[in-house]
Amino acid sequence: MSAIDEACEAYERHLHEPWATHVSGPERVWMLVYRPADERRLLHRLPMFETTTIAQGKKWMQLDISGRFEDWLNNHEYRDEYLADPELLQHGALDEFAERLCDGLRTELQAADDQTVVGLIGAPSLFGMLRLSSVISAIAGDVPGRLLVFFPGTRHDNNYRLLDGYDGWNYLAVPIN
Repeated sequence: MSAIDEACEAYERHLHEPWATHVSGPERVWMLVYRPADERRLLHRLPMFETTTIAQGKKWMQLDISGRFEDWLNNHEYRDEYLADPELLQHGALDEFAERLCDGLRTELQAADDQTVVGLIGAPSLFGMLRLSSVISAIAGDVPGRLLVFFPGTRHDNNYRLLDGYDGWNYLAVPIN
């Protein structure tokens, strides 16, 4: 059995558990941790997670954050300046992007209800620009059902490292390994 099949089975076990209705935002976040080398395989097999979700009587919604930085930058008034000197992005522009990203995700989450699993893909696209932990923390309180974060990296206890790169962060999400 492939690592992705095993991840889907672990996810299915979490779907079988009753959903508490009065939990904090961070407790509504599920982190599906897998090896970064399996990213393309996982993306190819995403429909399997949707099928599993629906088979368990829940709804599925997918949010893809890859490409959002490019869209933001392409429409930014200082795009040419940022492209000519990317160091300029470090002076507040990335904070502006983070705010725009989180606002957009909050708006999209309004389409979900308390029986919806929202699959968040594209975490690697933030690597080196924003910390995924900041994005998750900013939107966790707006998740009505569950947020399933597809996380290519590692987890030791509650310490997550995206793409095995950063020192990591300690997060209270429910891990799915």
